[in-house]
Parts: sequence; C-alpha cells; structure tokens
Amino acid sequence: MSEHRRKPPQPQGGGRAASRRAAQQRPGRGAGSGRDVPTASPSGPYAEQTAHGGRADARRAAQRGAAAGRGRAGRGGNGGRGGRGGSRIVNYPRAEKDGWKRFVPSWKLVSGTFLGFFAVIVAGAGIGIASVGTPDPNKAAKAQNNVFQWSDGTQMVATGGSTNRQIVSIDAIPLSMRNAVIAAENESFETDKGVDPMGIARAVVNMATGGSTQGGSTITQQYVKNMYLDSEQTLKRKVTELFISIRLGMTEEKDKVLAGYLNTAYYGRDAYGIQAAARAYFGKDAKDLDPSQSAFLASLLKGPNLYNPDGGIGTAATPEANEKRARARWAWVLDREVAVGRMPQAERDKYREFPARVDSEQARGMSGQTGYLVEVAKQYVMKTTGITAEKMALGGYTIKTTFEKSKVEALSKAVEDTRDDFLDEKKRPQYDTFVQFGAASVDVKSGAIVALYGGPGWDHKHFSNNANTAGVPVGSTWKPYVLAAAMQYGTQNSKGAGISVDSKYLADDLTVITNRQGKPLLGKNGEPFKQKNESPQAFGYVTLDEAMRQSINVPFAQLVFDVGHAKVREVARSTGILDESMDPDNNASFALGTSTPSAIRMADSYATFAASGTHHEPFSVLQVTKDGQDLPGFQPPKEARAMDDAIADNITKVLQNVVENGTGVKAKKLGRPAAGKTGTTDQNKSAWFVGYTPELSTSVTLFRNDPNSKDKELMSMNNVGGVDSIHGGDIPAVIWTEYMREALKGKPVKQFPEPEEIGVTADASGAPTPSPPAPSYSPSPTPSAPPSSSPPPVSPSPSHGGKPSCKPWAGLYCDPETAGGTTDGNTNGGNGGNGPGGHSGGAGGFPDGGTTGMPSSPSTGRPGRPGGSTNWGMNMGASG
Repeated sequence: MSEHRRKPPQPQGGGRAASRRAAQQRPGRGAGSGRDVPTASPSGPYAEQTAHGGRADARRAAQRGAAAGRGRAGRGGNGGRGGRGGSRIVNYPRAEKDGWKRFVPSWKLVSGTFLGFFAVIVAGAGIGIASVGTPDPNKAAKAQNNVFQWSDGTQMVATGGSTNRQIVSIDAIPLSMRNAVIAAENESFETDKGVDPMGIARAVVNMATGGSTQGGSTITQQYVKNMYLDSEQTLKRKVTELFISIRLGMTEEKDKVLAGYLNTAYYGRDAYGIQAAARAYFGKDAKDLDPSQSAFLASLLKGPNLYNPDGGIGTAATPEANEKRARARWAWVLDREVAVGRMPQAERDKYREFPARVDSEQARGMSGQTGYLVEVAKQYVMKTTGITAEKMALGGYTIKTTFEKSKVEALSKAVEDTRDDFLDEKKRPQYDTFVQFGAASVDVKSGAIVALYGGPGWDHKHFSNNANTAGVPVGSTWKPYVLAAAMQYGTQNSKGAGISVDSKYLADDLTVITNRQGKPLLGKNGEPFKQKNESPQAFGYVTLDEAMRQSINVPFAQLVFDVGHAKVREVARSTGILDESMDPDNNASFALGTSTPSAIRMADSYATFAASGTHHEPFSVLQVTKDGQDLPGFQPPKEARAMDDAIADNITKVLQNVVENGTGVKAKKLGRPAAGKTGTTDQNKSAWFVGYTPELSTSVTLFRNDPNSKDKELMSMNNVGGVDSIHGGDIPAVIWTEYMREALKGKPVKQFPEPEEIGVTADASGAPTPSPPAPSYSPSPTPSAPPSSSPPPVSPSPSHGGKPSCKPWAGLYCDPETAGGTTDGNTNGGNGGNGPGGHSGGAGGFPDGGTTGMPSSPSTGRPGRPGGSTNWGMNMGASG
C-alpha cells in the first residue's frame, strides 16, 4: 500500500470514538485557549495528534470541557442565546424576549418595585413621625418689640411685645368661635387625620416647580405652620411640618389642636392668639365673644394684612379696601356656618350689622406722627426683604430710619400752627370740618425721606397717611413735567429740537385747543373744546416762562399736544412718578394736573430738578438688625440720570421766577434761593405747593374729605377758613415756608447752578411773526401806556368786595401788597377731547394769591458752572 494511503496512528486507551467525543464536548475554545486543544482542525492532513493515554484520561478531559462550557453559559446569559433561562436576580432587560420587548418590564418587576418603594416610604415616615415632637403653644415663639430709631440712632418708639399673647384653654374659647373657624377653614376638621392629601400634592408640585412652599390647608397643618413663622420655609421644614401634622392627627385630641391653632394664630393689631385678639378688637375676653364678633375674628385668619379694617402693608391693603374685604368675608363666614350646619338660619339673621371695634391700643401708643413714620418704615422693610406682616409682628427687629426728629417736629408744628389759625370748626362747621393736611420732605442729594406729616395721628382715629395718600390731584404742579418734556423732545413746530422757555403760546381764556394735526379737540357736546383759565383776562401770546409764572392753563393745555402725552409721562416717570398715579387719558386736562401722586412722590420728583436731573428713589430706612446681624439690602438706592442737567437747571430757573414774582411769592419769605410751583384743582378740591432749595425738596397738600367715609370723595374747599377759595400759593405755601425756615436754620445759604441757554424758540401755530426792530427815538418824558395784552397792575386795595387783604391765619407771612392778586387753578374745562372718557374740567392755572404783571427778576449774577452740570454725589452712609 502506498504511503499516502497509510492511516494515522490511533490514540490508545479509548479508541477513535472516545477521542472524538472528548473533542466535541469542548465547544467555543479558540486556539491556545486551554490545554489539550488542537491548534488546527483535527481533520486536516497535518493535525497535531493527541497524547497517548488511557480511557480515564479521555473521560477527565471531557468532564473539564463540559464544566467550562456551563460556566461560560451562566456568565453570558444576558447576551447570547446560551444565556436564556439564566438565574439573574433582576431579569431586566428581559433575556427571554427579543428586540424592544426586552425593555418592557414584567408585572413582577413593576409590582415588586412598587412594593419596595412603598415599604421604604412607610419605614421613613414611621421613623420621621417617631422622631418629631408635638408643638406646645406655651413654648411658641414669643412676640418681641420692634425698635424704631431716628436717623441719629436714638429711639423713636418700641412696638409690639410678648405681653400681647395669652394662652387660653378650649373651655375659654366660645363655641361660636370654634364653629366659625371650622366652617371657614376646615369643614372636615373633626373627622380628618390632620393632613390634606390634595393640599400636600399641591405643595409638592409648587416646590418642584419653584413656586411657593406653603400648602397646609387643614387646621392641624396651619397650627403646625404657625409654630415655625420665624423659620425658613424650605422643603425640609415642610416635610417636618407634615410629619408633625400626621402625628398630631394620630395622637392628639381635636380640641387640643384647635385650641393650639387659635392660640398661635396672628390676627393683626400685633395680637397673637384669640385672647389677645378679643382684647385688641373688642376690649373683652375671648369667652365673651358673640357669634358676629367670632365671625369677624375668623375672617382675619384669611390674612390680617388684607382683612384688618385698620389697613395693612402695601398698596392693596388700604383701610378702604381692607374694610370692604373684611365685610364680605365676615358675611360669608356666617353664611358658611349655616351651610355646614353649625348655625341655624334664625341665628344668622340676627347679625346684619358689621361688628363695631374699639380703638386700637397700638394706635393709642403711637400718637402724633409716630404711627405714620412707623408704617412707612415697615412698608419699606417688608418690600425690601420680603418679610411678611406676621413675621414683622413677631418683632425682634431694630430699624434705623431716615427720619430726623427735629425736622418732623418742625413740619408738624408748621401744619398745626397754621391749622389753628386758619380753621374754626365750631364757627364754620359746614366748611372747616374734614380739612386734611399732608406733607413730605426729601433730602435732595440722596432721596432720604427726612420728615412727613400724615395727619392728626392714629390716636385721633386718623389712620390714612396723608403724606402717602393717593387720589388727590396735584393741579398745576404737574406743568413743569410738560415744560421739561418740551425742552427735551421738542414740539411739532421745532423740527425735533428742544424748545426754549422763550417760545410763545396763546394764553387767552377759552382758547380752542388743537391736536397734533391742527384739528380742534371736541368736547362732550361735540363742539370744539375751549380751555378755561382762572381769569377771563386776554393775555395774548406769552412765553412759556411767563405762563408758568402766572400758572396760565391754556398754553400748557396746547403744549401737551404739541409735545405728546407719552413724552410727558416719560419725563414724569424718570423723576419717580409712578405709572399707576398718572391719569391715563390723553386729554387737555392731563397737562393741568389730573394725576394723583402722593406728597412723598412729588417731593422726591421735584428733588430731581434740584439735583440737576439726577434722580434718587425715596427711601425711609437706613439699617435693619435682627439678632445682632444686619439684614442685607438696605444700601441707599442708586442714583439715575433722569434728564440732562441743563434741562433740570432751566426748570429750576423758571420755578425760581414763580417764587420770586409769581403765584408762589409767599415762599419768598424763606429768605434764601428757592424754586417751586403752586397747584389748585377743579372746584377747589385740593391745593398744593411743591418747592425746593439746593438741600431739601418739600411738598404740602391741602384737601377736604371725610377720612372715615366709604368713598373718601373730595369736597370743595370754597369758603374754608372764611376764604372764597384756597389755592396752592396760600396755606400750602405758608406751611412750606415755615417748615423750610426751621429745617434749614443755621445751614449755609446755597445758590442754584446757573443754567446754560438751551433749546430753540418755537412759537405755537398762529403766533405773530416778530416785526423788525423800530428806529430808535429819544425817550419821551411821558411813559408809554402798557400794551393791551399786559396784565393790569396790582392794586393795594382789598379784593373780594372790601374784605381785608391779610387774613388772620396768614400771620407774618401775609404781604398786603401782594394779597389782592387773582387765584390759581380753577377751570370749568369740559371734555379734554380725544382721550377715552375725557376728563371734565382742568386743574391748576392762575396766580395763587400772588401778583400779576410784575417784571421778571433781573439777572442775579450767581456763580455759574461750565456746561450747566454739577456733581451732587450721595452723602448717606446707610440705606433704607
């Protein structure tokens, strides 16, 4: 037999079959991966032969290969086919499925996960509930004093205190109070477990989305929340409150929880707890409250800042708005008690009158101006820090204000002295009652409010702050904004360039006002609207400087259309006037003062003119400390450029002329450089004087209304003080002068910056073209007669049918030579024209007890400054 047909030698000890079986039981091993594995196919012609051995060796080799294969299958079960049916603890992704089905969890996995998560939650909740304690109202945070300081750091007043909390048992809380609170706050209180799942869900969603963290709605949850008013409302705190609420619901009696809630709740008037609230509002113990009084106190739990009829913090919390809300809530609580079966309808029908309240003890403790000063400072602190009224009432704050004691006393004295000389309520009750005074004084260089007069005082049941009131039109004190806008933006006749005060406008009474297209405005009767002045005198064309000096209405009623109402609003806004106080109508009356900024805002706004166009937001707090630490955020507000210094300084020069020779001449008695503007509104319902020196800006307002009436409607001041009509140049200017004289006593006299000339002369449409200069003639020994358009000279004789020219109330400020002039500001107007629902009448307008026809003041020769600019800087080291 040839060589190539020779068979290879066979392994011994098992034969060919054993060798083949051993090799087949080792799948998956590559070359060199283990012992006794051929490096090439055993069927190849040059395959390496296995070592000779017996049958036992072959069997052992086969067993080793099978064991290795099983190990590989177990390890690779989540990937390859060989892993199906493996012994994993969590079969996910699912090995027995193909494609996307591998990632669909089985019902076993879902249910197991849910049960595990639930077990963890239950265990955690159990641990949390077991680890928290229950609240004790006797250990609740005690109310402390808030200490308010004058600007020099001396104490003004300490308010609040721990004495205004007294814990009482459930037996001392009448059933009517318990019924009212449960009906209004938590109808299911007596049967629930202390928590509201839906309320919790809302709280979780709010916290997850960055919203409010408060969400407790049951009485139990609110009780727990009351315990942590001075703690940060974080997620950790909310979880803690939740655990405590659950524990209370499981372990405490409902009466104890309800008593705890009513003993820790805040009711306003610095009263914590039902006993303190009953004493504060009704002067009686809690056990003696009747159902109507109980319903009222239950209403306060909605939020005393908005439901206490005394008023609260913020523009929405006025006494009027709060009283309206409180009455509605009180009636709802009583009706709700009937609806849920806690009061018979017959009992409800007994209570139709809103319960009367006693005077606030807090008010009696803050007489004079103190209450108004504290309230303004509190509002500023809460607005700056976000502290709630409840947390503020807990006290512990030391608040250093911007108010200067000497200036507050000087302003109060100026008002009260003038009031005593001017008013006689016994002699003229139909005229002299309900006359209100308000005033504010602001530091020009910083915006700090140094003094204010808010009214006769909380101790006189006057809770409205007249220095911060809204709804009193400012009259002709608005005209400087119209002029400043014309200087800055120009008119339709100036081709975009700012105009000068030498521009002339028609000033005759009953002049037809035209819009920017030159078409007449239409009144309510459909006829062309004619603007009225105070005087029927025919002034002809006058400069804007002269129109401001004599406060003539017609030129400014036309100028506001030539400039544009939006531009005037922009200028006023830049000086600190709030949008919500501006009249929204684009009519003629807008230029004459139908807007209603507060005295504080007007003083601060005019300070912008005094500071050469630099505006500072008004502020009332310099520093706040709590537990020995300063609270952040009380740096002085940053200054902002409101207008070019040349514009502001030119406005100042025009307003100086008002004081020196115009409607504000009574303020000339100050004896130092001063600028200001008078204002009187339609039907003599309010009178203003706003003026300033280089150091201080002060506004004084006078109006008449019943502060306790529902609508606070303004009444005419005709015949008040025995005078036919009151104007800004009268009483307000006298008060301003007396105060400023005392406030600036001992201060060096400062001059206003000399303004540079600005603007182009852009006369109104229809103004006569100036004639060429006439040839010069030698002077005639007989003076020429004044032109017919000039105002008549002042008569020293008494006006108004022989009445004395100096009234008794005028005191040393009355000047007999200037007391007979015409008056400022009354217009009978008509529809302003193109504004929606146009205003009837106007405001402001003509000399306020000043003189007419006086020549302009000569050049003063004051030291000037290049470019008309000045650097006022800021001199207040702390904030508010």
